[in-house]
Amino acid sequence: MKFTAAVISAACFLDLFSSSAHAFTPRLPVTSPKKRQGLEEPMRVAAFGMPNLLVLDERRRCTTSSTVLSLSSSVQEEDLYQRRPRPPYIPGHIPDPDYVRIFDTTLRDGEQSPGATLTSTEKLEIANMLAKLGVDIIEAGFPIASPDDFNAVKQIADIVGNNVFDDGYVPVICGLSRANEKDIQVAWDAVKGAKLPRVHTFIATSKIHMEAKLKKTPDEVVETAVNAVRFAKSLGCNDIEFSPEDAGRSDPEFLYRVLSAVIEAGATTLNIPDTTGWNMPWEFGALIKMLRENVKGADSVVFSTHCQNDLGLATANSLSGALNGARQLECTINGIGERAGNASLEEVVMSLALKGATHFSGGPGTGKLYTGVNPVYITPTSKMVSEYTGMACQPHKAIVGANAFQHESGIHQDGMIKNKQTYEIMTPESIGLMRGESQSGAGIVLGKHSGRNAVGTRLRELGFDLDADKLNAVFARFKQVAERKKGGIEDEDLEALVLDQAGLSNMLWEVTGLQVATGLSGIPTATVKMMGPDGMERYVACTGTGPVDAVYKAIDQIMGVSVVLETYQLNSVTEGIEALATTRVTIAPTSGGPNDSPYVHSQAGYRNRKFSGSGSDTDIITSSARAYVSALNKLLKWNVRRREKGRSEDVANGSKSAFGDAYPAEPMEVQEVVHEVTS
Repeated sequence: MKFTAAVISAACFLDLFSSSAHAFTPRLPVTSPKKRQGLEEPMRVAAFGMPNLLVLDERRRCTTSSTVLSLSSSVQEEDLYQRRPRPPYIPGHIPDPDYVRIFDTTLRDGEQSPGATLTSTEKLEIANMLAKLGVDIIEAGFPIASPDDFNAVKQIADIVGNNVFDDGYVPVICGLSRANEKDIQVAWDAVKGAKLPRVHTFIATSKIHMEAKLKKTPDEVVETAVNAVRFAKSLGCNDIEFSPEDAGRSDPEFLYRVLSAVIEAGATTLNIPDTTGWNMPWEFGALIKMLRENVKGADSVVFSTHCQNDLGLATANSLSGALNGARQLECTINGIGERAGNASLEEVVMSLALKGATHFSGGPGTGKLYTGVNPVYITPTSKMVSEYTGMACQPHKAIVGANAFQHESGIHQDGMIKNKQTYEIMTPESIGLMRGESQSGAGIVLGKHSGRNAVGTRLRELGFDLDADKLNAVFARFKQVAERKKGGIEDEDLEALVLDQAGLSNMLWEVTGLQVATGLSGIPTATVKMMGPDGMERYVACTGTGPVDAVYKAIDQIMGVSVVLETYQLNSVTEGIEALATTRVTIAPTSGGPNDSPYVHSQAGYRNRKFSGSGSDTDIITSSARAYVSALNKLLKWNVRRREKGRSEDVANGSKSAFGDAYPAEPMEVQEVVHEVTS
């Protein structure tokens, strides 16, 4: 007897599993505690680690738009809805020495990428997606940075950190702090509402950092580290992570000393950062091994890695750490982060999924390493992070890049037609990316007559998990573009429209009218009409060095902002004269101006935030205006939340915020500029 496992787009799974894929049979996404409507899971497949159980029905039964997959009767239906079992969470100890905890720091280190500022709502949505993905620890932010950062971390702890899934899984929610009592107190206040709260504190241990940055002796650094861990423990925190910043360039003997001391003080996880991406994989692996062998109390803690990508070795160094006994790997979605970024979560997870059982012997346990991540959520999570940060993945990015499963060479195409395992070691479906026909797996060509269901279906196939409001917003923009674009809407166009609507939750101002005049002999002039948060429309005309400059100056006047445009990128989504244009901008508030956005950076100290925005349209001027307004809305919304929280948390002296380094901004005045327009 057989039962239906899933009904999915036609032909998507006809060649899903090859012999190479037997090492990786994707997990079925676990259902959440609450019943959800609609097609939320990208796919439903057999249990991870149970090769050969998922088979195509011999008859390959097909309806108009679907292929039915069947499972052996040896698999119980309820098993399909389970994650791969993971050991119970115990601070400082993993009952199964082969299990590798995945620590995601997208919302903290990832957000430190220039221009990648996220709003509280966006952070919450990403955290919810990370929970679906199944990461063990979510580092939700650096709470002391600003009142808005504190609110975001607390919201994630209170909501995501208490959302227990059917299999008992709930993510640990972590807050970062420097090694001082004020930071630690704020971090603990932010995360303590979670079922599994963690405080992560750090101090630099390399010679150059101690001398040039900290101005501390090694003895003072040890004392500071120990006091920080003790203080966190005194607050009631029993899950404390300690990081010796720049460990990759630190003296191993000094590391033995400081790490032994913090273990005695109460640390449960020791994170070893290659802060500058300096180490080679064999160097970093050897460092992990030496620390495990020489640090007193090493058996009572979990060793972790945090590898930067300055030399492109972050993933390799992380895996080398796992080979040598690290059982927590810190990474980010799409590898975003400071400078060249961090170890990429999707690369680390899929490497362990494909090779973990065969290539990691020599450390503790049997050497058959595994994680609890549901890989079918990799693509939706990647796309969400890309949308909200405005940081698109390079096309050749491993696992999630646009070209990762594309084959152009004639020799490669011939091999793929004959057997997909000739050039693919994993399937796109295994990471939640449906391989349909050029427009839709259901054979649908999207155009101006397409309905909401058709658009929603293709978006799900592309890995976008949109709620009803966002789908409606994207569909409205789809209709506007489809009316003007002949030949149908391509997948790239759809993705650009989703990106265009990513800032919808921050909407304060909206462009409702736009007209420009430019040319070789005239002065570029733009007339812009906008609707503000009060529902009133305002318009102004400005001149500039070009049409975009004129539009941006008009927007500045209407919105009453003072910013510096740091980056401006305009690209064609597809080919042809009717192609959709997508624009991305990064702005920074003028220092000391009315929109100053100060915050505390975990390593660099006090600095101004940068904000990014994206926009799409068949008109390049409209696309540019939408991107600019999206970034400005993020800035204004961030300042509004910071001001409200700062006022509510003022301490008795009436000047400083309860967050010490973060000061509330003065009220922003919006100047109404109305010009008479004569015909």
